[in-house]
Amino acid sequence: MNSVLIVAAGRGHRLGGEIPKQFLPVGGICSLRRAVDAFLALDAIDLLRVVIHPDDQALCEAALAGIDDRRLLAPVHGGATRAQSVRLGLESFRDTGTGKILIHDAARPFIPARVIVAVLSALDQAEGAFAALPVVDALWNADGDHALAPVSRDGLWRAQTPQGFAFDAILAAHRGHDGEAHDDVAVARAAGMDVRIVQGAEENFKITTAADLERAQAELMRLENDRRAD
Repeated sequence: MNSVLIVAAGRGHRLGGEIPKQFLPVGGICSLRRAVDAFLALDAIDLLRVVIHPDDQALCEAALAGIDDRRLLAPVHGGATRAQSVRLGLESFRDTGTGKILIHDAARPFIPARVIVAVLSALDQAEGAFAALPVVDALWNADGDHALAPVSRDGLWRAQTPQGFAFDAILAAHRGHDGEAHDDVAVARAAGMDVRIVQGAEENFKITTAADLERAQAELMRLENDRRAD
């Protein structure tokens, strides 16, 4: 069984206002809803659950209103850190028969189906897999705004989500993890899991700043133009 955990428990307010970024409208539909719809559009997904902050129950209910799909489970509440929230979300899948699980950030609304499928397929050969893009820009160490020395970009990737794992292995890894982590790949690697990289997508960016929100509006226009062209 293939399950999805969408992480929407963050309290980031860098976009301004009191509403967390995953609930802010992007073309009239919030990022969380767009991400949920993207996964539920695929027959390969059997179950999906969102992990939220306890204070965001009403926001989540409004965001997911109208979805009539038995695969969408009731949200669960997260913890004080992202790692704790993911662990609590994973625990909620214990008795569902989940074999593979995808963990995705709610602030990435434009996840392409091909990326989801690629991560799932990679889990046939490894305990973990995640979407990423190779670093192509020049990298520099700096002191403030003073350039110091170039850094090799060979072998460097920009991690995205979804990050997928064998369910039992990643649950055990999170249970044994002490403290925070950059992402779930870090938790998996700390536990010795074999994790592969699959090609991500530029449109699968994370909405964090006001500039990202503007980029999201532009992406919506591009998608609409593509649909009209088809």
